Amino acid sequence: MPKALRKLVGTVLIIVLVLGYAFLATMIASATLGQSHWSVHLLYFFFSGLLWVLPAMWIIKWMHKQDKAKASPDKITSR
Repeated sequence: MPKALRKLVGTVLIIVLVLGYAFLATMIASATLGQSHWSVHLLYFFFSGLLWVLPAMWIIKWMHKQDKAKASPDKITSR
């Protein structure tokens, strides 16, 4: 897959990930944290706010990998 197409697909995937994750995290919070102390809310939203980064990092790494045609192993570069 060409890099430009990977970037387009990755961008769409990240948008879907963020929207879906925000919806899911909010649904879980409203179903389980109803009358909890404010500190429980703070901890939940802190950790759930950071958790989406892990799959996003994988998508970004996939978006920026080299094309197979450009990354030939017989090329040796020296500095």
